[in-house]
Amino acid sequence: MALLNLIEKDNATGRIAEIYETMINNMGFIPNAFKVFSPSEHVLDMQFKNLGYFMHHKILSGKLLAFIRLLVSEQEQCAYCVGMNSGILFQYGVLPEALAEIKTDPSKAPLEANELALLLFVLKVVKNSNGIEQSDVDQLRNLGWNDAEILDATYHGATQIGADKIFNAFKINADM
Repeated sequence: MALLNLIEKDNATGRIAEIYETMINNMGFIPNAFKVFSPSEHVLDMQFKNLGYFMHHKILSGKLLAFIRLLVSEQEQCAYCVGMNSGILFQYGVLPEALAEIKTDPSKAPLEANELALLLFVLKVVKNSNGIEQSDVDQLRNLGWNDAEILDATYHGATQIGADKIFNAFKINADM
């Protein structure tokens, strides 16, 4: 049970009700990962817009983004996000046995070479942002990534840390 009083669908009004309706229409349910933000209409709206942006990203694949969230969440020990993103990756054909190995060695993630390099870069940023060198960014550019794509992937990983902290702090439950 979450530590905050979350707004359920039947009690939602205004923008929160609009967001919930869109989620039900698109996903079939309202994930607890969004309900946890419902006490603040502003924060929920920002999270919802962020989800929409990354779900429809023109370049960064859903599989890459799920690996970013999974591996950042593994580091942050967020059981909710590890479970959710493991399920998403299973839909991409990544089996639980492979995920266990990837969690200990992210370089084994089944991604194209340029995506794997971007994943490893984001993981380096979230572990030691001060350790990033110009050569790290140049390597990604040489693999075809532009600065916007590098920033988007890095932002996705960095904001995942914040979400993990919120989910852990307020004890959200897994979606059933």
